[in-house]
Amino acid sequence: MEFLGKSCSLFVIFLLTDVSFTRGGNVLVLPGEYSHWHNMRNIVEELLNRNHSVTLLVNSASPSVNFTAQERFEFLVFDVPLKKEEAIAVWSDFIHLWMNDTATTYETITTIWRVMSNFMVLATDTCKGMFHNEDLLHTLQESHYDVLFSDPMMPCADLMAETLKIPHVISLRSTFAYNFEQICGQIPTPPSYVPAVAVQDHLTDHMSFTERVENMLLYIIYSTIFQLNMRFTYDRLYTEIWGKPTTMCETMGKADIWLIRTYWDFEYPRPLLPNFKFVGGLHCKPAKPLSKELEKFVQSSGDHGIVVFSLGSMINNLTMERANTIASALGQIPQKVVWRYSGKTPETLAPNTKLYDWIPQNDLLGHPKTKAFITHGGTNGLYEAIYHGVPMVGLPLFADQPDNMMHMKTKGAAVVLDINTMESKDLADALKTVINNPSYKESIMRLSRIHHDQPMKPLDQAVFWIEFVMRNKGAKHLRVQAHDLSWYQYHCLDVVAFLLSVVALITFLFIKTCSFFFRKCFRKTRPDGKARKNKKE
Repeated sequence: MEFLGKSCSLFVIFLLTDVSFTRGGNVLVLPGEYSHWHNMRNIVEELLNRNHSVTLLVNSASPSVNFTAQERFEFLVFDVPLKKEEAIAVWSDFIHLWMNDTATTYETITTIWRVMSNFMVLATDTCKGMFHNEDLLHTLQESHYDVLFSDPMMPCADLMAETLKIPHVISLRSTFAYNFEQICGQIPTPPSYVPAVAVQDHLTDHMSFTERVENMLLYIIYSTIFQLNMRFTYDRLYTEIWGKPTTMCETMGKADIWLIRTYWDFEYPRPLLPNFKFVGGLHCKPAKPLSKELEKFVQSSGDHGIVVFSLGSMINNLTMERANTIASALGQIPQKVVWRYSGKTPETLAPNTKLYDWIPQNDLLGHPKTKAFITHGGTNGLYEAIYHGVPMVGLPLFADQPDNMMHMKTKGAAVVLDINTMESKDLADALKTVINNPSYKESIMRLSRIHHDQPMKPLDQAVFWIEFVMRNKGAKHLRVQAHDLSWYQYHCLDVVAFLLSVVALITFLFIKTCSFFFRKCFRKTRPDGKARKNKKE
């Protein structure tokens, strides 16, 4: 009886406590490269913490995913003809394209063509490496995944979701994000107050008439280039692999959830759709203590504090001329500088600057002595600066970086320079401005408060929506009907044509009726009261 009483008590306690057991899901991940993978990895780790199993599908030439390492998740590697060194060279060419300010127009056009061709070769090898591998496809089919999580940098992920007949969640922040969101995701982007991709770095959500004209033209140009590029590259590849006519936007548009790696602390207010979720800064964490050596260097800065400098994971060195220009500028400020740089030591490097092959960037930005952050404007670093409230000096290089830094400049949290044309004095003055002018610190702290003031942490929200898709076998109820409409139906041009036709018909009948009665009422008559005949009669 005593045992039975204890058992009943334990059962009652179990019922009263809010304990819930959920079956772990089976997640297939097709990661992006470089910072895109670093960002996605935080979601993968959290999924593992929540008892989900995760498999990374990666090609053998991946330049940034180390599939030989021992990890908590599994790797599924497929072979591609391209070597890892060749894939790294493709990305390096892409970077040099944006950083080469001495090239002639002919050289630039030639380089653009070569880079685009190489990227297409890389994409083709990746897609065919997946879909022409019967053993791989059989293994994936037999694994019964609950959801596919991918970055558009990984081509044909949407086709894989269609092949496996599983829901698809996209993690997105790329160069032509607005094209993906607008054309493939069907998100409304009114050009009257939503700026196009910021190649023109002066467009914000407050535009004059001439700027709205420029923005409209940019939308037309970007959309045309994007769709033509898709038609002659990816759409052909997708059609070949799928075996019937299809387009990249058609398959990508079937994604259940789009996780956008920004938030309203960064974005200009604009329309959203139910299946678009902002998760910017999901990788940000409180700062951890620095190593003894690094902490000693930081503390040696005294009241002046330190400046953190990094151009991201893809930029390891600069030309000696650029490196000397930057090093000379850093030597003109009283702060100590922690510079992530693995190139040849600049000749003008000052004693206040220390070079590191790698730095704990998040921990440094969260250190109380950090006064400013020199950044290329990558989304990950930018959000770490927002999270910890550190004003920035932006040296954007390529892709979405000019757009990112334009947002920070507009919000009063950064000074932006052109790394290819700036002089040492320009960089030194920019640093002094963001450090000594209190408005920059106030602006970034305001953005930091907005970032932290959310009902759910970004990482929790990202994982919630992936789990939501798994629980509900998709989220098609959140997709707008616009995906099934043609372009003229979307803009109601057929309705406008119909209404104009009705108005034209009514106008025509009205004019004819008036004309008839006019002739009836005002026809000339003879003296005997009979109507005068027409001369022709």
